[in-house]
Amino acid sequence: MSTEPETTALAEAIASAGRIALFTGAGISTESGIPDFRSPGGIWTRKTSILFQDFLDSEEARQEAWRRRFEGDAAMRAARPNRGHRAVEALVRRGRARAVVTQNIDGLHQQSGLDAAQVIELHGNTTYAACLECDTRHEMDEMRAAFEAGGRSPRCRRCLGLVKTATVSFGQPMPEAAMRRAREEAQAAELFIVLGSSLVVYPAAALPVLAVQNGARLAIVNREPTPMDEIADIVVRRPIGEAFGDAVGVN
Repeated sequence: MSTEPETTALAEAIASAGRIALFTGAGISTESGIPDFRSPGGIWTRKTSILFQDFLDSEEARQEAWRRRFEGDAAMRAARPNRGHRAVEALVRRGRARAVVTQNIDGLHQQSGLDAAQVIELHGNTTYAACLECDTRHEMDEMRAAFEAGGRSPRCRRCLGLVKTATVSFGQPMPEAAMRRAREEAQAAELFIVLGSSLVVYPAAALPVLAVQNGARLAIVNREPTPMDEIADIVVRRPIGEAFGDAVGVN
């Protein structure tokens, strides 16, 4: 266990809280080798975002979206859950939290041992694709083979509709069920823990405020300052895996 005061305070808050809400962002996954697309030099700072409507309207935009997805495939496949993911899984397994709310799209929480129902994905999941017409799931190997063989964006094997990674693109509606569950977690929490989120992307960034408004204590573990630090009870400026692993007691 770390003797760093803020980490000790976090450990004590976890031990005393009745119900904990866990909220993760890109910072927890960068420690597994997955790039933060919004950080300086990230893909979203180098390339214009592909809007959802453009994906629907333009074959050129669809092909570019798939090219970008496959560019990052090696890093995505190589990534493994780190100590931070294991600490999140431990708190859920122990019954201290019911689920984790995440902005991440990498599936690492599921790889850590959580059931899909225990991972509330606000921005979707890039490890598989889904038909925009009938919602049939398509695996990424299948999509890559179709894209490389045909020179066109993939189509659904069931209805021939457009297929897209199961992520939420700019201009695409947020998943209503996931947002509802996330708000419920925030409202019910006695302790709301942010792990590796810059807290600048809305509506997800409003969840810590909602938790505080409903009486929760707020803890933020992030390398850089966030706009919510001033309302937090505990702020920890250490690597997420190291700090949260120490606080939870997971190696």
